[in-house]
Amino acid sequence: MPQTQCTRCGYPDCATYARAIAEEGVPINQCPPGGAEGIARLAAITGQAPLPLSAEHGVEAPRTVAYIDEAWCIGCTLCIKACPTDAIVGSHKKMHTVVEPYCTGCELCIPVCPVDCIQLENASGNATGWAAWSGPLAQQARLRYQAHRERLPLDPVMDEGEEEETPGASAKDGAASSAPAVSPAAAGNSQAARQAVIAAAMERARQRRLQGPQ
Repeated sequence: MPQTQCTRCGYPDCATYARAIAEEGVPINQCPPGGAEGIARLAAITGQAPLPLSAEHGVEAPRTVAYIDEAWCIGCTLCIKACPTDAIVGSHKKMHTVVEPYCTGCELCIPVCPVDCIQLENASGNATGWAAWSGPLAQQARLRYQAHRERLPLDPVMDEGEEEETPGASAKDGAASSAPAVSPAAAGNSQAARQAVIAAAMERARQRRLQGPQ
């Protein structure tokens, strides 16, 4: 996979989607950045039959890079938090900018921007899908995402009936902690909220692509 970490596949990152393919038989045609070649590669690895790219998850397109209109940026930091590869730098109430070599064009920064000051620009010309990427680019994105997640881990998703271990509690002495355990219902609500945000981001990005350059 190109390692854009864009979530368009419906999963929180590329690794989670890959595990779902390997362990749950999820279809291999849900990665728009990988395009037709990505599907062919996954088909060769998994033994699944090649399929057309799922229109529900997006379209194959050139690789893009995000740019921030610095005149409109209000320094809210929401795009910094949304970027999976830490490609956006700035500070609170200060102008932000995108470090172009680190941007994967995931589009996750666009829906969170309250002033719509972020736009995407073509970075690969006519090349689309995997042809717009390379092994080194994918490896760089993977390593930067891993570093990002070490700093900001994904919220845990618990199975129904599972209780989160309370920090500081000892299984040996059963000591209680002052931190409340997260209930399965709360965890489910949190996961549902994340999925709703992902779905909204995907739909907004899809509409922007359909509309084309403004």
